[in-house]
Amino acid sequence: MGVILTGDRPTGKLHLGHYVGSLKRRVELQNSGEFEDIYIMIADAQALTDNAGDINKVRNNISEVALDYMACGLDPNKAVIFIQSQIPELCELSFYYMNLVTVSRLQRNPTVKNEIQMRGFKQSIPVGFFTYPISQAADITAFKADIVPVGEDQLPMIEQTRDIVRTFNSLYKPVLVEPSAVLPNNSVCARLPGLDGAAKMSKSLGNCIYLADSSNDIKKKVQSMFTDPTHLRVEDPGHVENNPVFIYLDAFCKDEHFAEFLPSYQNLDELKAHYQRGGLGDGTVKKFLNEILQNELAPVREKREYLAKDVGAIFDILKKGSEKAESVAAKTLDEVKSAMGINYFAK
Repeated sequence: MGVILTGDRPTGKLHLGHYVGSLKRRVELQNSGEFEDIYIMIADAQALTDNAGDINKVRNNISEVALDYMACGLDPNKAVIFIQSQIPELCELSFYYMNLVTVSRLQRNPTVKNEIQMRGFKQSIPVGFFTYPISQAADITAFKADIVPVGEDQLPMIEQTRDIVRTFNSLYKPVLVEPSAVLPNNSVCARLPGLDGAAKMSKSLGNCIYLADSSNDIKKKVQSMFTDPTHLRVEDPGHVENNPVFIYLDAFCKDEHFAEFLPSYQNLDELKAHYQRGGLGDGTVKKFLNEILQNELAPVREKREYLAKDVGAIFDILKKGSEKAESVAAKTLDEVKSAMGINYFAK
């Protein structure tokens, strides 16, 4: 049986990209009974690396992310849900790991490069943000996680952690565990595009459908979605490749949805074929997508609204989870310091 570690930055409510990219997979793994321990981290310390001047943005979204987690089915009785900043051992591990990574190695990390470009840092990169792959390695190794469910864009981060683990175990003693990434089952879900056609759904770009969105909000957002710019009239042939509406259908649509919401078609292949030859309007396709998303997200929203009635209970869960997580991280830190020979006063 293995150990899972995963999490999210609390810079806003979680959205559909999180849901299909990792949340659904986490719930499946949690309920599989195949893992000894599951740790779900609200990465507030990592969020501060580019939000140091807006602590309230991070602080206020702790409970929002926790609500999203539990509304989707993450269960505090089956998984340890905790707050990153409440585990001081993670900072100390990061400090030791910094000596095992070169600046050039960090600069080559594709995820870091993309994130820096997206945020427009140029040369004004906060040191904490630049080194967050090292912090992420501390998060993963502190709990000896061997499985990390991630989106495809995070694969370079996992490889960076593996590099650190191999270097540490070679220099000192083999006490750290090399993690492996687990990607979404549906490859389309690995990187859901934004409503505007941007490569990625992102809170900072404002192109998201949030798990907490009302049914009316979802409908309006779907109706506003970017489609095929060459499909100007219903009779025009359309393109389904790189068309966000059809990408979302690839991610969410099942054959049974047609019988319920669009019985004139048997499956998605038939719908795509009609769109490609012309004669099918974007409005019809968007209406179908809206029905599917409403069906998928209504139970999540209802559970979230129920849990939100007692935010104090949510923080009690996070406090207990953080206490349990710290006890585990403390044991790993002791092993790391012992392997390095810096546990000077150990008996």
